[in-house]
Amino acid sequence: MAKGNRNPSKGSKPEKLVRDALMVAVNREAQDAEGKPTKKLALLADKVVSKALDGDMVAAKEIFDRLDGKPRQEIEHSGEVDTGPEMSNMEIARRLAFALTQGQVNEGG
Repeated sequence: MAKGNRNPSKGSKPEKLVRDALMVAVNREAQDAEGKPTKKLALLADKVVSKALDGDMVAAKEIFDRLDGKPRQEIEHSGEVDTGPEMSNMEIARRLAFALTQGQVNEGG
């Protein structure tokens, strides 16, 4: 959402529409169990914490992941990685120019 743009439907990228709608929803005013004003986001956070305290490990994991960040995942790899031949910028430009002259690549995409 552009700075100062309070209407999430204007100027948002399509992939951000759901995020923008959720941001509007969780920032709406609400009342807590005692009738005090709060935000829906606070109610949602309280609910997740309550579930975690009741033994819901998915809720607990979500809390820990949000507070501490997800643990690093190690990836084990065996064997060699072939990244292809290394080329200089000049060689890449030469090959691209040749491909363009042969009609193998369209300019602009």
